[in-house]
Amino acid sequence: MSPTPARCLILACGNTLRGDDGAGPWLAQWAEQRFSEQADVRVVSRQQWTPELAEEIAHAQSVLFIDCSIDSAPGSIRLTPVEPAGETPGLATHHLGAAQLLALGRELYASLLSNAQLLTIGAGSTELGEEFSAQVTAALPRACRLIEGTVLRLLPGSELPSPPARKA
Repeated sequence: MSPTPARCLILACGNTLRGDDGAGPWLAQWAEQRFSEQADVRVVSRQQWTPELAEEIAHAQSVLFIDCSIDSAPGSIRLTPVEPAGETPGLATHHLGAAQLLALGRELYASLLSNAQLLTIGAGSTELGEEFSAQVTAALPRACRLIEGTVLRLLPGSELPSPPARKA
């Protein structure tokens, strides 16, 4: 039986035993607590993204992928739109990227998401251990604020709080 469809699906991945690679699961846990009162937000954290997640994506209206990046400066945060990948000759059966998962959801379930974003945080170290590098630790509060703002924007029909009125 499939879980209740989410208006906004947060999909995080990472290995909590590989230093900064655990930032994705840590941020997913934070998001789960932050959005615990909102039934239309679903958070899923895995060590890696696998093909069966395409069904979850297909039933969501929008998705926010969260992962670390070994190609970015340690502690840097990037939020980029994700489009489904083009046709590929074969399908990896163990680990897929965000674009491949979107393509698989479209192919298998005729999924048409309204929006997909990828938040990455640059890894300083992915050595064995459960501690984050100083750069990633310092970046986590900003990543949390960015996740919060992004999820509120991704929720169709949700309204962001208005900025405080300026006094004359």
